[in-house]
Amino acid sequence: MSLLSNIVGFSLFGLAARFGQLGIQKRNLFDNMGGHALSMAAFGYAGYWAYRWDQRAAVLLADKRAQLAARRQPQEGAEES
Repeated sequence: MSLLSNIVGFSLFGLAARFGQLGIQKRNLFDNMGGHALSMAAFGYAGYWAYRWDQRAAVLLADKRAQLAARRQPQEGAEES
């Protein structure tokens, strides 16, 4: 999933959360656009953070798999002898 789609998806979820919040309070949905922008920015940043976390986790997992493969290599050679 690309960075842009992750940010846009989280931002739209933030807008939906804001609409849900105002709907529960029975307030006008289009009264304060600054609140919508703030909610979308906060959730968009959360999407950016989640994307970076996923990328970092993939790198850490690849490194750990390489370490495990390197440890198993000498053990497999010793077992065959």
